[in-house]
Amino acid sequence: MLASAALLLITGFFIVLGHDGRRVAQLLVLFLPAAVWLAWPVRSAAWRHARRASVCLLVMAFAADGMLRAYLLETYQSAPDSTAVLGALANTNLREMHEYLRMHWRTGLLGAAVWLTAGALGWRLAAPGSPSAVAPPPRRWQVAGLAAVLLLCAVAWASKPWRRLHPLLYWPAWTQSLADQQARWQDQTQGRAALLQRAQAQAPVVTHPGPSTVVLVITDSINRDNMQLYGYGRATTPRLVDMQRLQPEHMLVLRNAWSADASTLPALDNLFAFGQPHAAAPQHLIALARAAGYKVWWMSNHDDMAVEQQHARLADVVDMVNRTPGRASASLDGELLDCIQEAIDDPTERKFIIVHLLGAHPHYRLRFPPDQNPFDDAVDRVESQLQAQGRPAWVRRFRQDYDAALLYHDFVVAESLRITQSGARAPGRSAWVYLSDHGQEVGHVDNRAGHSPGTESGYRIPAIVWNSHARASADVALRPFRADWAGWTIADTLGLDWPGEQPERNVLTRQYQWQPPSLPVQVRSLTD
Repeated sequence: MLASAALLLITGFFIVLGHDGRRVAQLLVLFLPAAVWLAWPVRSAAWRHARRASVCLLVMAFAADGMLRAYLLETYQSAPDSTAVLGALANTNLREMHEYLRMHWRTGLLGAAVWLTAGALGWRLAAPGSPSAVAPPPRRWQVAGLAAVLLLCAVAWASKPWRRLHPLLYWPAWTQSLADQQARWQDQTQGRAALLQRAQAQAPVVTHPGPSTVVLVITDSINRDNMQLYGYGRATTPRLVDMQRLQPEHMLVLRNAWSADASTLPALDNLFAFGQPHAAAPQHLIALARAAGYKVWWMSNHDDMAVEQQHARLADVVDMVNRTPGRASASLDGELLDCIQEAIDDPTERKFIIVHLLGAHPHYRLRFPPDQNPFDDAVDRVESQLQAQGRPAWVRRFRQDYDAALLYHDFVVAESLRITQSGARAPGRSAWVYLSDHGQEVGHVDNRAGHSPGTESGYRIPAIVWNSHARASADVALRPFRADWAGWTIADTLGLDWPGEQPERNVLTRQYQWQPPSLPVQVRSLTD
């Protein structure tokens, strides 16, 4: 009886970690059969050993369930079956998981130690012991109590909302949901055909005559707070700083840019669907561009099944230079520069070139060439600020790698702009748009490095527009900008006109009407 009570307390601790409200009681009831079985006298040695192993495994299952849920809730404010978690895991693989664990091995090691300790306690408390030769007959109240407990357990198992929470049932069903998500992404040919037909029905046209080239550079995990161009204390973007200094009349740096999402998939869905991905009949930017007569390229350094199926395959030309599984592969973004040059040299009159970079997606040290980290062990103003904020050494180490990734990223982004400018053909038009899908937390407000839906660092992004035929306005540069509306701005640089156009969401127009995005975190100011 004492062992059963102790096991209930241990299991209850882990249940409380991962659940709240009535679910705590529901999970405790689902564990009760194990506690009852342990308290029940068993004379067979074989059955006592089988019971010990079973009870220990159940304790470890409940412990793992609670710890995983607690981690997801604390780190990503998400449940395991949320769209964000299922989408992220359906879009990953073993290599990326390996890199993720290498980055968060401390948390993983601590979790494994706690989990194994729970298993050891379960094993010890469920020890067989020596059965008495003749068990005393149970008293009436004991029989009544046992009957009530068994009835409660039977009701719990008969109820599907209760039963599905049991770790031994929940996680196999969750795995199947993950597999179903991946299967849905395998082939979206019909969906893409519908998007093209819907765009053609809108009959979009290009409002300006002559050749037109637009290059859209979408990067990953760049926080503008770490860019010298935005006032950062380290020289992380010297090339972009020089380019903006030499041609301020054409290079618009949007100072107050925000993503509405803290992960790649929803961010891209919002961008290409003009902020309305869940509308009854959403339009897609690539489909509209093709319907208006643009030839579209998609070139990517991501080996990303979801992005490729949902967006890239809508283009006329798809060039995926990184076929090493995982966004955490060591493929450098500079591999795409030759692809950009080839597309610029194409004789097609109207070209829309989309470049999808890895940017500074973790693992940061893989985002720049080996031995090219000038901030390695740097003792500078940034390092001093981090120390004053109490950031541990491992976070400061990640910040150094992150800033080195931004320095290499600066080379790739600036070179993509230079290639665009050199390929401009008079009297045609050329434009170049650059933004990040989301930000990154690297010791800015928390002792953490990585994607961060729980801090504003996860949403602070850079956004730059270069136009060969338009002057940059200082007033426009200070306007707040949200990336889920970026499709309207990109459509403007393409010169697209169609019945569904909404100029009030295009940051470049006089009709622009700012509406703050609904973010899951409190932001001090959207205009700083």
